[in-house]
Amino acid sequence: MPHPHHKSIRLKDYDYSQNGAYFVTICVNERQNLLSNIVIENGFTAPIMDLTEMGIEAEKTIQYLNGKYENAFDKYVIMPNHLHCIIVLEMSDGNPLLYDIVKQLKTYTTKRYNEIHGTKTDKLWQRNYYEHVIRNEMDYRAIWQYIDDNPAKWLEDEYY
Repeated sequence: MPHPHHKSIRLKDYDYSQNGAYFVTICVNERQNLLSNIVIENGFTAPIMDLTEMGIEAEKTIQYLNGKYENAFDKYVIMPNHLHCIIVLEMSDGNPLLYDIVKQLKTYTTKRYNEIHGTKTDKLWQRNYYEHVIRNEMDYRAIWQYIDDNPAKWLEDEYY
C-alpha cells in the first residue's frame, strides 16, 4: 500500500506489464554526488564522464541486467547524483516488469555500496524513481537526445 503522503506518478489504468519503452530517472539518496564527476574542459568538446567507484558498480549492474534481459537498457547516462535510462521491455523475451528491473538495479548497487563502505543498511538511492511511458518515435528520439545532452547541461540540471 502506498504511503498516504506520496502521490503516485504512474499513469492511471496503464498496464506496466506490456511491451514498451520507458524513460526512467533514479536519484541518489539526498542527491549526493556519488556516481560520477563531469569534467567540462572547454565549450567545444563533449564533457567527460568520470565514473566513481559507485558509478562503475552502477554501470556493471546495467551491463549485467542487459545480458540477463536481452538489452533492456537501450540508452543510459550515469550523472553525479542520478541516472537516466531508456528501458525497453519485450515480454516475449521473458523480461520482468519495469519495477523489477529497477528494483534489481537498486538492490544490487545498494548492496555493493554497503560492502564498499563497511556498512549494512545505508541507503544509496531515493525510495522511488521517475518513469515516463515513451509513447511514440518522436518521444523516444527526444528522450534519447535529452540523455545525450544531459552531461553538457549539468550546471543547469535540476538535480545539480
